[in-house]
Amino acid sequence: MKWKEADFNNGLSQVRAVLIYGPDAGQIDELCDRAAEKLQIEKDNLFAVDSNDLKEKQDALFAEACSASMFGGNKMVLVANAGDSDAKLISELIEHPGLGAFVVIAAGDLRAGGGLRAYFESGDKVAALPCYTDDARTLATLIQKDLFAAGIQQIAPDAMNYMTAHLGADRGITRSFLRKIAIYVDDKKTVGLEDVEKCLPDTGAADTDDFMFSLTAGHIAQTCKALDRLFFDNAEPNMLVRMLDSHFKKLLDAVVAGQMPRLFWKVADKFNIAVRIWDEEEIVSVLVRLNELERQLRTTGMPGEILLRDFALKLSVRAAKLAIKKRGN
Repeated sequence: MKWKEADFNNGLSQVRAVLIYGPDAGQIDELCDRAAEKLQIEKDNLFAVDSNDLKEKQDALFAEACSASMFGGNKMVLVANAGDSDAKLISELIEHPGLGAFVVIAAGDLRAGGGLRAYFESGDKVAALPCYTDDARTLATLIQKDLFAAGIQQIAPDAMNYMTAHLGADRGITRSFLRKIAIYVDDKKTVGLEDVEKCLPDTGAADTDDFMFSLTAGHIAQTCKALDRLFFDNAEPNMLVRMLDSHFKKLLDAVVAGQMPRLFWKVADKFNIAVRIWDEEEIVSVLVRLNELERQLRTTGMPGEILLRDFALKLSVRAAKLAIKKRGN
């Protein structure tokens, strides 16, 4: 079955397993935690395994999933970072006649029609729930909901614009920031632009913007300098790859459909340059490469910083060549 988040909230008891997948790793983590909470899974009744260890831990996985809990209560098994190559083993686990645990499969972006999505989307007792990064509309709703629930009474329009321009690539990062800003302005109950600017730098927002917008505009030196600052501040390569993916999807919407995102004035010029020099085919090609890069970060064991530096340098050089070509025409 294909699920939306509302189905997830109400239908867990009706299925044996759920696939939670997509580019928003923070939202995936949040939903995995929510599944354990809704099914009342105690810590001792949760067995988690990474897909890279599936072959070695296959026997332990089946034993945990098909045996009664020593402590009583419901059991859950979680397979993280799953891919289509794991579909056969996962389907065998879910269809095992002795299965007594609820099965949660967490994955990144998966292609439509691939083994995992095909299995979970077509079954009656299994379901697939995608976790896409928040767009401006859903992000604004999330910001308002969380801040108002925390007691905030007013959000200034320029503060909202700034937050929707800087957040959204990862639900976990967004919620962490919203908790921080709610505490910061607790005394006045109002969120202003200055408050947001003071709190966001800790998430590397300014350097992240400089990195992404410089890259797509073909500013090679600025791209490398911004990435240096991000890694100096211990930015995670996986997070930066997911943010780049979100950035290129916004660029694709702007190029193909003319849907320009709301942008902070400091980066608007660079984004306009990117819209002029990138075409649909080039952007789609980059999105495919970003998906492959995220897979490499998870599975190859190569240093993520090296992989991302190489990718960013080549891509910013490509953007610079596109800009030169456009000027020549």
